[in-house]
Amino acid sequence: MGKVFDHITDNIREFVSRQHLFFVATAPLSADGHVNLSPKGMDCFRVLSEQRVAYLDLTGSGNETSAHIAENGRITFMFCAFQGSPNIVRLYGTGRTVLPTDAEWGTLAGHFPDYIGVRQIIVAEIDRASTSCGYAVPFMDYRGERETLTKYWEAKADEVSDYQRDKNSASIDGIPTPLGEALGDPAER
Repeated sequence: MGKVFDHITDNIREFVSRQHLFFVATAPLSADGHVNLSPKGMDCFRVLSEQRVAYLDLTGSGNETSAHIAENGRITFMFCAFQGSPNIVRLYGTGRTVLPTDAEWGTLAGHFPDYIGVRQIIVAEIDRASTSCGYAVPFMDYRGERETLTKYWEAKADEVSDYQRDKNSASIDGIPTPLGEALGDPAER
């Protein structure tokens, strides 16, 4: 049924590249903190090598992933086959946040579409890749990407930084994010 690898195989890379949706999971160190699981789409995930992946993170209502990986690095990605043969792929590793002001940004950003409202790129070094059956994952048809997020930021392009400062500076548990540190404290505006 399932297999475990210490890297991203060619078969896993091919499977991941065909998926329209993935999930990213992180957790704080505190047992009282909230585990985060976020769905992601919009063609924003890339396998950069057998050990490295990245995804373009768009501005949204929270910034848990960035806060958690800044605190402890742990990150897991999951991809499910909603069409074709059943399969689930999980990628485990250590993540970090790359901001638009970081030197590495220019090299990484070229791998992704140019969306308005981009917040950061999450990069992860993968040390475990696993497959499992996916027999209980339902068939679902892909109809296209939602345009809601891009239209929202197109209409509010001049408000992105303020929104990020207000909503993305810390996790729901109060863990600071690299973006929040770069933008400064919202109380000091």
